[in-house]
Amino acid sequence: MLPPALLRRPLAAAARLAPPRPGPQILVRLSTGPRQNNSIFYEIRTYDIKPAKMKEFLEMVNKYFHFRTAHSELVGFWYSELGAMNKVFHIWKYDNFAHRTAVRHALANDKDWQGKFISAALPLVEKQHNEVAYLVPWCQLGKPSKEGGVYEWVTFQMKPGGPALWGEAFRAAINAHINTGYTKLIGVFHTEYGLLNTVHVLWWNESPDHRAAGRHSAHEDARVVAAVRDSVRFLESQQNVLLIPLQCSPLK
Repeated sequence: MLPPALLRRPLAAAARLAPPRPGPQILVRLSTGPRQNNSIFYEIRTYDIKPAKMKEFLEMVNKYFHFRTAHSELVGFWYSELGAMNKVFHIWKYDNFAHRTAVRHALANDKDWQGKFISAALPLVEKQHNEVAYLVPWCQLGKPSKEGGVYEWVTFQMKPGGPALWGEAFRAAINAHINTGYTKLIGVFHTEYGLLNTVHVLWWNESPDHRAAGRHSAHEDARVVAAVRDSVRFLESQQNVLLIPLQCSPLK
């Protein structure tokens, strides 16, 4: 029989070679927050129109935009009434990025779209801006209770860190406004391309006066005040724009 000292040597060698036993672990979530479970995204386009050409541009959109919507789904098309001047907003839905690429290729070869709209409309545009955004996972794209009314486009610039930092507080603030019943939520969009940590919220109201009355009531609602106070800790800036839908807009 081997002496005890020799019997212990293999065990000691094994202990030296074995990886250290892990201690308590702290898991750090590096993602910016949950995403929807599919690849659908929305392209948000904002155009600044030359002031003297706004009427002409809107007439062209209503007349020729069926050439564009033949290629992909238009969510809505609006022009600004308050909060911004001579701007139009339109939102497009895509299944994925390959879908968008195929649509852009088809549009470049569509003679009606290029000849009747693009060639005439581009000289009326001063500036173009686009963003890619996802609906937040807790929001589905909605529709107004009836046709007519006005839309409000609210842009929140949040502190860096994404929904992992401010998502829960932001959701609570949105839900607090929904619960007042004076306004209807259409969609909440979180940017993927463009200025990051930007959230666009689209609301519908029966009229500007109905919206104003609802806002005054919300300011006196303790639940809304508490939720907004918690969310505003993460807010950098906010802009509100009152929008009017065009005739060609699916959301009217």
